[in-house]
Amino acid sequence: MRTHYCAEINEEHIGEEVTVAGWVASRRDHGGVIFIDLRDKDQVVQLVCDPADNADAHKQAEDIRDQFVVIATGKIRARGEGLENPNLKTGKVEMVVDKLVIENRSKPMPFELNDEKVNEEIKLKYRYLELRTQKSYDIFKLRSKATIATRNALDELGFLEVETPIITKSTPEGARDYLVPSRVHGGEFYALPQSPQLFKQLLMVGGFDKYFQIAKCFRDEDLRADRQPEFTQIDVEMSFCDQEDVITVAEKLISDVFIKCGFDVPTKFKRMTHANAMEKYGSDKPDMRYDLAMVDVIDIFERCDNEIFSSIAKTPKKNRIKALKVPKGDEIFSKRQMKGFEEYVRKFGASGLGYFQMKEDGLKGPLTKFFTEDDIQAIIDRCELEVGDAVFFGAGEKKLVLDYMGRFRIYLAEIMEIIPKDTFEFLWVMDFPMFEVEEGKVKALHHPFTQPKTLDYEDIEDIESIAYDIVLNGTELGGGSIRIHKEAMQAEIFKLLGIDEEEAQDKFGFLLEALKFGAPPHGGFALGLDRLIMIMTGASSIREVIAFPKTQKAQCLLTQAPSEVDAEQLKDLSLRIRQQTPTA
Repeated sequence: MRTHYCAEINEEHIGEEVTVAGWVASRRDHGGVIFIDLRDKDQVVQLVCDPADNADAHKQAEDIRDQFVVIATGKIRARGEGLENPNLKTGKVEMVVDKLVIENRSKPMPFELNDEKVNEEIKLKYRYLELRTQKSYDIFKLRSKATIATRNALDELGFLEVETPIITKSTPEGARDYLVPSRVHGGEFYALPQSPQLFKQLLMVGGFDKYFQIAKCFRDEDLRADRQPEFTQIDVEMSFCDQEDVITVAEKLISDVFIKCGFDVPTKFKRMTHANAMEKYGSDKPDMRYDLAMVDVIDIFERCDNEIFSSIAKTPKKNRIKALKVPKGDEIFSKRQMKGFEEYVRKFGASGLGYFQMKEDGLKGPLTKFFTEDDIQAIIDRCELEVGDAVFFGAGEKKLVLDYMGRFRIYLAEIMEIIPKDTFEFLWVMDFPMFEVEEGKVKALHHPFTQPKTLDYEDIEDIESIAYDIVLNGTELGGGSIRIHKEAMQAEIFKLLGIDEEEAQDKFGFLLEALKFGAPPHGGFALGLDRLIMIMTGASSIREVIAFPKTQKAQCLLTQAPSEVDAEQLKDLSLRIRQQTPTA
């Protein structure tokens, strides 16, 4: 139907007859001469329909409207002097149309393409229309390039691509499973995989040595800007390796993908322990594009005359008092703003927020009266304060303080507009705790198949694992661990998690059995492809980089999924819908 894509047409084609096809991006009638911007997959070319050149083509052009599908044949000529469009790749030439065919008409559009103010629900309902924009095409062109670069990089490293099952057994891995009822086995269910974790470990038991997969994963969890119920991850596993081997592969893969996509990134990434990340930044995924690190001042506050602070400081293992210095903050923020910051942290459970201001004549603020001159100087030295700086203090239970001060750090960076754009800062966060305790229940912080460094402990939350996350610009891009490869150790971890032998056999019996047959030491990682593309393209939401995404309520507005099914389908699956009783 065509001889050229629009992007291919340039000055070398002047005088040639070509055929192009696409959608009408715009139509303009200039005193009888009609100009049409025709767009195909990734570029626009200008068509000229002049009655003096071809009356039939001009007559067809009179009937054309935006987003009609047309095929045009004509000769390429240079645009007149001063009429070139430097914003278009084809901006130095145009086509004089000899033949114009309307292949399909379009209803009036429900929204203007490229209008950023259009309601997102409308865009998602007509997602196929938004995909016609240059912005969308560029995103998915880069996504395709990144996926191809991933496969090439891992193939060069000797990894084998293997597909693992999509309908499998429901196992507790953290988030809720999407369940699929079985027709053949009435009353029983499959689950969609939250990850290929267990199958890739079984591939290592099977001797495959190096595996990867561009894997679809599913999690029935509350959604955010960087989450979707179904997502894609780059999944990697390897045998006879240690943590350094895995990190080396991950760094090579990530840097190769970024470089192939046109970005300049380092080949080795910074590292930080989980404990240091939490203590300095209040987050296990700190954004390293800016500083604003927290400093521990609990020992200084223990000596102050304020009973609230001194009592908190008496239990430094349980509590924290953190200082957050803002360079020139005293000059940037008004007193009213600084007092208003207290309202911000209260939203996350803080009981208050103290602050000092570094003036020419020393440290000032409502808290200074509680400190000796020596301790005031100790605060200045510890926080490295200079004239014009402000320093904020959070005090209380450890997890609470680290959480709200970490959020406050990000909030300050955003309102101060100090976060650099077009910069990629990678960070490995290492040595994650193996377990966390919530409401008296022990949970695996990553997953229960992670190798602990040791099981000698006084407090179970002090056990460290051989686990690592890769963080990019404050977003968890992915992570991994060295896995448990001995059945006795895996059984012990299940026991610590409160999973008894009967439940372990029911849920994970196939894995425990496999570990008895000579499982090699192994480990791996997974990277969120959607998140990676979101950061690469600067998209504000993960929905922009998924072709047909869901809403925050996990709905597809395009297809109206989820939806009801007929009674016969339910009968086949041995299911019956029970009416929910409205709650008062």
